[in-house]
Amino acid sequence: MIQLLRVDHRLIHGQVVMSWVRTLDPTAILIANDDVPSDELRKSTLKLAKPADVKLVIKTVADSIEAINSGKTDSYRLLILTDNVADAIRLADGCPTVQHINLGGTKRLEGTTPLTNTVNLTEDETASLTRLASRGVEVEARAVATDRKVPLSGSGSAPA
Repeated sequence: MIQLLRVDHRLIHGQVVMSWVRTLDPTAILIANDDVPSDELRKSTLKLAKPADVKLVIKTVADSIEAINSGKTDSYRLLILTDNVADAIRLADGCPTVQHINLGGTKRLEGTTPLTNTVNLTEDETASLTRLASRGVEVEARAVATDRKVPLSGSGSAPA
């Protein structure tokens, strides 16, 4: 069961472990990213950062979609982490079971507009996330689980 798909350019770090893992109590974290599986240093760092009692799986986005749709992940309480909005959109488009996208942290780059202090989106990202929201995917921003949800405009998410 997918508990949450979170976008955070830092992937696993203190907020994820101390807030999201404690709140959601996942049995597995899936890193869905096309670069990390071939980067031994990043993989080692992520393995050190994860909680000891939570399984860590690192796959490309395509392999993640395949694993989720095949049912291989059904026995896990799954927290999925991506480091960019485009990968989250690909996952949500490829996996109908993704029903909630949390925007936790995206870098402020040229061409982005802030949604919150930690989330910056391009016009294309906003349009794609709005499309997902219109089909019923909850799209919201918050750094930690106890923060008030900031809904993507038009997503239908209500502030918590």
